[in-house]
Amino acid sequence: MAFKNYKILLKLILVLSLAISSCTAPPKRPNIILVMTDDLGWHDVGFNGNPKIKTPWLDSLASQGIILDRFYSASAVCSPTRASVLTGRNPLRMHIPTANSGHLKDGEITLPELLKKAGYTTGHFGKWHLGTLTRSVLDANRGGQEKFRSDYSIPSQHGYDTYFCTESKVPTFDPMVYPLTYEAGESKRYGWKAVKHPDSTQAYGTAYWTGENQRETRNLKGDDSSIIVDCVLPFIENAQEENKPFFTTLWFHTPHLPVVSDSVHRAYYPHSNLAEQLYYGTLTALDEQMGRLWQMLEATGVEQETILFFCSDNGPERRTPGSAGIFRERKRSLHEGGVRVPAFVIWKNGLEGGERMDFPMVTSDYLPTILDILDIPFPDDRALDGISVLKVLEGKADKRSNPIGFIYGSQISWVTDQYKLIGDESLENLELYDLIRDPSEKENVIQEYPKIAEQLKADLSAWLNSVENSKQGMDYH
Repeated sequence: MAFKNYKILLKLILVLSLAISSCTAPPKRPNIILVMTDDLGWHDVGFNGNPKIKTPWLDSLASQGIILDRFYSASAVCSPTRASVLTGRNPLRMHIPTANSGHLKDGEITLPELLKKAGYTTGHFGKWHLGTLTRSVLDANRGGQEKFRSDYSIPSQHGYDTYFCTESKVPTFDPMVYPLTYEAGESKRYGWKAVKHPDSTQAYGTAYWTGENQRETRNLKGDDSSIIVDCVLPFIENAQEENKPFFTTLWFHTPHLPVVSDSVHRAYYPHSNLAEQLYYGTLTALDEQMGRLWQMLEATGVEQETILFFCSDNGPERRTPGSAGIFRERKRSLHEGGVRVPAFVIWKNGLEGGERMDFPMVTSDYLPTILDILDIPFPDDRALDGISVLKVLEGKADKRSNPIGFIYGSQISWVTDQYKLIGDESLENLELYDLIRDPSEKENVIQEYPKIAEQLKADLSAWLNSVENSKQGMDYH
């Protein structure tokens, strides 16, 4: 009898210990997906009012989450914006002023590095554009060329466990070969060039890389967005099997030139001209892959605990049918149309969905916001340009704590909750716009509000000095 009681006592102790451990175990950290499209205009999605382009999955996800009506890319072109996503910093601090220029430096502290230390499995898929991916063979814009040898910088150097990516652009269908020649007048109007081999067999001159000196050669035909998601889904499945939270940057090439779409997706737009069919078709193909991704999250039961951010890297390319809507200018401009991009966030377990938010946010805010969500301190005192917008997303704050600074070429701008000061690098030829009353930037009000302009100019000048100090390497210890 004593032995029997002893066994019962052991079972009770075991049950109690399991109960205590389950109560004290930290809650499972959310999965995080940062989706970025390439050259997608603010008005190129249904959730921002486009009446033609069919994006039902994006519209559904956006409506379930929070649509971010004043979300900015950190630059008017892609490479700098991508640097801001991973570092929380303006890209000029690390010498990435424009596309195909500079690289992500080893001294930068990146989001995947921080999350990997916190127990996440990390993956990057799609476009990289933060350095070359090979030193040994000619690839894309810079890879394998001696003059760009110092720009070698691959995802695994910056905290990624897994990657499948290209250095820069590829055709949005059959990404490894030149697209077919389109002779229609509308394609010429947008400057889309004919190619030497209309049989679509001439190599485009780039590759998908999966590791150092490792090129992928399989499953590279068809829609490029589908090819990318084909690699994302196994990454998520593996994370589930390992019972680890995952972090991934999913950076589509669509709809960057060369814009190519198959006949199936062009057929969705029978009343549009060829250039529009190509552009709209590749966006609908991307939308389908967003649906495929979300359905996979649902099938594995993790959609509730997954944070998904969606945005574009800059405004629409001038030589496409892309649209910035009511906003002034396009890609390569610091006016609203060049940097205000379509965006939303969905996190069913953490954020109330079903609303639009007119609060200025920027891609540099990703890092501090995600660290805030996970209660991870930033391990350094270097300058961050982004801020945590978690309280804003939770409806607990409505003022931005510091403005957003932009630098592209000779253009500079300084954006607050209400105003934009914009001009050239001399700080002499400045204009002021009230973005609340005049989001299209039609009326320069600098003569009406000279004191506001002077204060913004002083703040901008101080920020530019800070950026210059970073460029001199003063942030790296």
